[in-house]
Amino acid sequence: MLTSAAQRAALDFGPQAAFVTPGGRSLSFEQLEQAAGRVAAGLHERGLGEGSVVGLLLPSDVDYLAAYLGAARIGAVTAGVNPLLTRGEVAGCLDRLDAELVVVHPGLAHLVDPDRARPVEMLAGGGDPATAGGSLRSDLQASERARASLAASGDDDRPVCICFTSGSTGAPKAAWFANRQLRAVASIDAGGAWGGGHGLSSTPFAHVGFMTKLPWMLARGRTTHLLERWSAGAALELTARHRMAAVNGVAPQIALMVRHALSSRLDFSAVRAVVAGGGPSTPDLVRAAREHFGAPYSIRYSSTESGGVGLATALDADDDETCHSVGRPRDGVEAEIRDAGGAPLPAGQTGELWLRSAAVMSGYWRDPAASGESLVDGWLRTGDLATVDDRGLYRLAGRTSEMFIRGGYNVYPMEVESVLESHAGVLEAAVLGRPDPVMGEIGLAVVVPRDRANPPTLQELRDFGARSLARYKLPEALEFVDSLPRNPAGKVDRLRLRGRADRRANPAHTGEAVARAARERSEQERE
Repeated sequence: MLTSAAQRAALDFGPQAAFVTPGGRSLSFEQLEQAAGRVAAGLHERGLGEGSVVGLLLPSDVDYLAAYLGAARIGAVTAGVNPLLTRGEVAGCLDRLDAELVVVHPGLAHLVDPDRARPVEMLAGGGDPATAGGSLRSDLQASERARASLAASGDDDRPVCICFTSGSTGAPKAAWFANRQLRAVASIDAGGAWGGGHGLSSTPFAHVGFMTKLPWMLARGRTTHLLERWSAGAALELTARHRMAAVNGVAPQIALMVRHALSSRLDFSAVRAVVAGGGPSTPDLVRAAREHFGAPYSIRYSSTESGGVGLATALDADDDETCHSVGRPRDGVEAEIRDAGGAPLPAGQTGELWLRSAAVMSGYWRDPAASGESLVDGWLRTGDLATVDDRGLYRLAGRTSEMFIRGGYNVYPMEVESVLESHAGVLEAAVLGRPDPVMGEIGLAVVVPRDRANPPTLQELRDFGARSLARYKLPEALEFVDSLPRNPAGKVDRLRLRGRADRRANPAHTGEAVARAARERSEQERE
């Protein structure tokens, strides 16, 4: 699937720029196809072939592209490792892969533990489009001689890529995808009217949003602009200069863009859609983005395991759908809300969101036990809590691992967070369960205030939240931070947040919560 897409793109789009480097140098579709062939020959000469695993610890540049396409050409499986991970996280990913070859950029060598036995090759090349693939490339003669033996089988179930999860609530897992999933993703994404023209690479190449969608990008003949490091200013400037039809990114990136001064100065009249993934967007962000870009806003819900496709809000949706839901299943995707035993729940009840589509992962790499827990009769257990209403709109409530129980009642952090973030004094909020001697657990709100000098009080937030939340859902402890910790995928890193909150617990607030809980328990007993 990946090889045929690259070959077809070379024929259809030839000298047109496929990717443009941060320095403005372009790699055409023809050059990309040639680079893939040379890298395939180079990997073949190293003894790799169908079923081999190649790990890439590389920047998101033309060398990564050529390596991924070259590996696919000989039937090898490519696993990208995000360079933004820590040394320990990288080691965990590489241990999971047990790769035959790990290709590392010299500038990232500090992330690789030299004491761990694994075949590592430092890549020489420097991201030059003229020599994409760097030292992995074979010379032209070797490529021609080996060409006949390099063709991988067209088996739809043959593994093509491995994508690591973001690890926002635990160690990253390795989801793997075959030809059939890449074909399904291309089919589901084919309906986007903004697929061609110019676009921006907003996520690292190791992310599922690139690994599974590259065939679609090639098929649409899109010219993709690369950033050495994502920044709101650079993203806005490229979007305006190349009259891009869509503003894409995870919600925190969109938020940074609308707050940047250039969002009010540049011409975005070509933008026809703002598409945000990486978690739900706040109502304020939706409204601000629509105003700045003059275009409708679509929230995309997916996961690594779902292949990067799932639910979406419609571009012509009303405010309730766009601002307070993650929409409906996309064409080719099914969704259900189920209880802990796997039985479907009626509309309005909170349960785990299950998805089914041809794009869902084949499983976790070399981990049949974890695969069996997440994949049930063709359905993916997402681990996300949600509800569905009578209109068929899905609303997230948090992760199953994030839910906490206060006095016998389930509390879903995302529901509380969405209310708190609509308070005028709150920029961002995250809610955690904290152990409590009376109620078992209480809610701790970790808040980034809009005005650090005049932040809202705990009581103000409780009074505000009481307009739409039951009393047991309201936070009973409060901590202010300058920013919420995020992982390389841009999601709130709840493991780090919980560790920091535990170290900085406020005894005064905890005591206040205990007193309040005791009063409520006394009231309940009298009733």
